[in-house]
Amino acid sequence: MDDRKLKILTAVVDEYIVTGEPVGSKAIMAHVKASSATIRNEMAELEKQGYLEQPHTSAGRIPTYKGYRLYVDSLMEENPLTDDEKSKLDAMLPDDFVTEEDLVEHASLALAELTKCATVVANSTPKFSLISKVEVIPTGKRMYVILMITSNGAIKNKVCRLEFDLTHEQLEFFDNFVKENLNGVPLSKLSDEYISKLTEAMGTYMMTLSPLVSELIKMTKEMGADISIKGQSNLLTCKDFNQHEIISFLDNQKELRRFIDETFNGLNIMFAPEKDGFVIHNSSIITAPFSKDGHTAGALGLIGPMRLDYAKFIPYLEYFTSRISSMISEKDEDDPDDEK
Repeated sequence: MDDRKLKILTAVVDEYIVTGEPVGSKAIMAHVKASSATIRNEMAELEKQGYLEQPHTSAGRIPTYKGYRLYVDSLMEENPLTDDEKSKLDAMLPDDFVTEEDLVEHASLALAELTKCATVVANSTPKFSLISKVEVIPTGKRMYVILMITSNGAIKNKVCRLEFDLTHEQLEFFDNFVKENLNGVPLSKLSDEYISKLTEAMGTYMMTLSPLVSELIKMTKEMGADISIKGQSNLLTCKDFNQHEIISFLDNQKELRRFIDETFNGLNIMFAPEKDGFVIHNSSIITAPFSKDGHTAGALGLIGPMRLDYAKFIPYLEYFTSRISSMISEKDEDDPDDEK
């Protein structure tokens, strides 16, 4: 594609992001030095190539998802954040936070407020984490707490009520069994078939200890489903969307998991037409990972219409994920005994 076509496509996307209306040749003349007739011919060619479309015969053009893809991959110029903007973003994050989840939630809410989009947070547990430690702690008559720690620092505990008290021998067997069979195992490997074989391997202890294994598996599945969405009302009030699709999406958020899992390696922009099964047409998802101890810990993302101000919003997202990573590291350095 020649340079003039690329400039015209860039101008169409920039204008459409601002106005939400089909863009005509006269609007493009402010960006490209060419006659109105020349611009119309070039826009017609871009339409043939699949980068633009004309919603009505007498209207101007709007970008297709193929046009957006070329724009965000090659044409867009991001707007770097000024020091003043960074200070304002910092002020939206807590100076002190008790848990990492609290920090990420603040960033998610702030991003939703800034962009008027929905935001999504997902941890990386299912794809990256290994079981580091499992411990069963007696807390009362027939009451036990199962504590699990994963390699990305996630901690989960669950109260388990049994129909009998476990003996010291049973607890010792379970502790050794877990160390031999679960420590170092990826959470993603814990399929029903794997767990069934694991339970059978307990032999005579199976009847008494299988309830603990069942609760442990529930914990791993709960960690794998850790997706939270903020700013849902921004989706419901967006004129670019069909409200029935938004309601369907909010009722079935688990479908986001498979899209978000693709994003843990870096900034990723996805368009609904490129993803089979994503129910919100005319939408886009922008995600960026954040880290802990040098390892990917999760992702923060935006869900909005394809007509997003990518050049403005991407720096917001990248700054928040960068600050989350650094603030988590700073807290770990200040409180070295927290994990212990």
